[in-house]
Amino acid sequence: MNKSHRKLRSTKEIGAFVRQERKAQGISQELLAGVAGTGTRFVSELEHGKETIQADKMIKVVEALGYGIYVMNRWEAK
Repeated sequence: MNKSHRKLRSTKEIGAFVRQERKAQGISQELLAGVAGTGTRFVSELEHGKETIQADKMIKVVEALGYGIYVMNRWEAK
């Protein structure tokens, strides 16, 4: 697997990734929420792995950090 790719299989893993990247980039939750067009509460809940997050908002937050979300066939991705 390419080093720039990560397998994230749960909301907890996605949240941990978002928190790690946000902190690495020196961005506050407030700033990230503003850039992504979401609320600070949403960013906080996402980072804490809330299972019922809204996918469209999650995508906006991930893209605001400079990343994308892709779907791949796990059987062919060896």
